[in-house]
Amino acid sequence: MFEKSQKSYTDLLGKTNRIVEGTAIRGNIFSQADFRLDGELVGNFQSNGKIVIGPAGSVTGDILCKNADIEGRFEGKIQVLEMLNVRGKASIHGEVVCGKLSVEPGAEFSASCTMKAAVKNLPPHERSQEG
Repeated sequence: MFEKSQKSYTDLLGKTNRIVEGTAIRGNIFSQADFRLDGELVGNFQSNGKIVIGPAGSVTGDILCKNADIEGRFEGKIQVLEMLNVRGKASIHGEVVCGKLSVEPGAEFSASCTMKAAVKNLPPHERSQEG
């Protein structure tokens, strides 16, 4: 009756994990919810939500997520199922695979880029819910 069940992704919407400036993480991060990184990550990141790399943030490694906003530095391979926003002060080096791409003037974008339709990248059980 009073048992706490594990929260589903829909319960996590609107909640954001945050790594502040001055924090460095060495290792992999897996998150169901959105994530804001203003510190440093050396490792891989995976989320069913959105990652925001703030102006002071940096990631060296691979990212797999639904949406991304990058204002800081990124080096590695990033796969974004839907929308990747690259802000004017961002620096991206490596490989990019995304559904949609927006690059503001002034951004440093030195990456190979492949654009794919978002629905084709979703796992089969999520495809039927899209349409």
